[in-house]
Amino acid sequence: MVTTRALVERNPKTLRMIAFDGDERPRSLQLYGTDPAVTAAAVRMVVEENLADHIDLNFGCPVPKVTRKGGGAALPWRRRLFARLVRAAVQAAAPAGVPVTVKMRKGIDDDHLTYVEAGLAAQDAGAAVVALHGRTAAQRYSGTADWDAIGTLKQALDVPVLGNGDIWEADDALRMVAHTGVDGVVVGRGCLGRPWLFADLAAAFDGRDVRKLPALGEVAVTMRRHAELLVEWFAGGDRPDTAERDGCVDFRKHVAWYLKGFPVGGELRRALAMVSGLTELDDLLGKLDPAEPFPVETLGQPRGRTNSPGKVHLPEGWLADRDSDEVPAGAELADSGG
Repeated sequence: MVTTRALVERNPKTLRMIAFDGDERPRSLQLYGTDPAVTAAAVRMVVEENLADHIDLNFGCPVPKVTRKGGGAALPWRRRLFARLVRAAVQAAAPAGVPVTVKMRKGIDDDHLTYVEAGLAAQDAGAAVVALHGRTAAQRYSGTADWDAIGTLKQALDVPVLGNGDIWEADDALRMVAHTGVDGVVVGRGCLGRPWLFADLAAAFDGRDVRKLPALGEVAVTMRRHAELLVEWFAGGDRPDTAERDGCVDFRKHVAWYLKGFPVGGELRRALAMVSGLTELDDLLGKLDPAEPFPVETLGQPRGRTNSPGKVHLPEGWLADRDSDEVPAGAELADSGG
């Protein structure tokens, strides 16, 4: 995910983030923006320079630095602005035939739900697909996702609907499809420390019962490759001399997700979570028992953020006027991400 402002201003970090390898297809970019004009300019840049095959618009981010500017999960409340932004993106992408999809949440909180109205507006504006995370912004990543709401949206729309929320294993995806009737699923936190989940999903939707349950030795090989790829990515940046350290530092946050449920001692876990180089990582991974079987008791358990519900930070007066299509002052973030 990158911000539209950073993209049109050609922020060097953003341009590196959206670079794909030659064999990666289809290429998807998720854009976050609040200004229809800036969003349209970003989409035109993507299609004219052939930067991606698919554009997704993010209206699901619940973090305060985004919602307090009226962006992310806060924006669909301003229904006219939301519709105008989606339409601007769709029209900008149309000449190249690049599909534009929309990802959103149920609403700001239980008293300010927007998902059905926003889904219909996105469909009317030309969105090819609508994805719904079955939580409000106030829920953040707490509790359980409301799959019933996803089913409600599926019934309301003619375009395909994707469901998001609590897809921890491939069988969760099958259950969601059966429960809601959605056309597919969106995976978020479920793949953290479990990159093989996508192979499991492919097998599940193909009707095969095969599931990947790697022993610790195979997980260690995957961890090493992950860290190596991060180092290679940082080596292409503006500080190649610190690439190995930067890549390993970035890798640290993945250690707990990869090792979740495996009987690895606290001292070794801490050392892995402080790794600074590939040689050090090799030494530490060599201390793991490669024959240790996958901890099946962890299947279906949450991974990643599991925070508590909280207040949604909004611009002053945001809830008072649903029909204003004015772009909030200072809403466009100049930095990358969201």
